[in-house]
Amino acid sequence: EALLKWRHELNANPDVESGQVPKVSINDLLILVTAKALRKHPDVNASWHGDYFLLHGSVDIAFAVALPSGLMTPVIPHTDTLVAREIARQSKWLGEKAKKGELQPQEYTGGTFTISNLGMTGVEEFTAIINPPQACILAVGKTQRVPHVAEDGSLIAQHRMKMTLSCDH
Repeated sequence: EALLKWRHELNANPDVESGQVPKVSINDLLILVTAKALRKHPDVNASWHGDYFLLHGSVDIAFAVALPSGLMTPVIPHTDTLVAREIARQSKWLGEKAKKGELQPQEYTGGTFTISNLGMTGVEEFTAIINPPQACILAVGKTQRVPHVAEDGSLIAQHRMKMTLSCDH
């Protein structure tokens, strides 16, 4: 609920409606909060290299884009230093480049963590395969209203999504 409220507040902006600034998606916000979490927990923002862990100095989130030929994972560099609107701008631009087959190698390599969101296609939950040498990938299912017991014991409908984290350490 808080994520949807935050997205609504960000997009309730005349500049969004006029197209001057990009609309922020749920995926953009998930990229943002994941980047902040990785900065807070640097041991997760690491890769296994045979007999040692490499702790990455920057948080570079990749996100999966479905193409007729398979998946492509464009990377938003230094994601943890960006705000939601800039992530939205970059994810839209990189996603469009991926769909046109115009990504350059530096735009799809070097990610330290990947997010794969199939929720927008109606998939409830899934397990994603790690993109080596990354240590983790977050699989995101669709947002749906489900029954929830509130703190006062009442039954309410709330938006929820299932997520699965695949990791190697």
